[in-house]
Amino acid sequence: MTFFDSAVVRAEIAEITELQEEIYTNVFKFPSMTKQEKIDHVNLLEKLLEKQRVMYARLSLSDDPEAIEMKERITESAILMGMPKNVDMNLIFANMSKLIVTMREQIDKGEDS
Repeated sequence: MTFFDSAVVRAEIAEITELQEEIYTNVFKFPSMTKQEKIDHVNLLEKLLEKQRVMYARLSLSDDPEAIEMKERITESAILMGMPKNVDMNLIFANMSKLIVTMREQIDKGEDS
């Protein structure tokens, strides 16, 4: 069985895709969202980030050629978005977590909508 034949992996990928679609659908609405909608949106971002972090860890631990290739594509995508060539994806995940904390703090400072 290959990495992507696993029912768990397929289910996680499907959930990641659903979360991404929901987040992308609402990203431009963020400035006009109520405080609770913003909190809900940030919670989705956090959930997506954690699922991506776990999937990346699974990819890193796998010796399946398809998993290795997907991990390489993720790294290449990060480089295309301006990250250094020797990018440490775990550092990116940590920085994204900090950004989510900052977003929450900014929402909390804002007025109730």
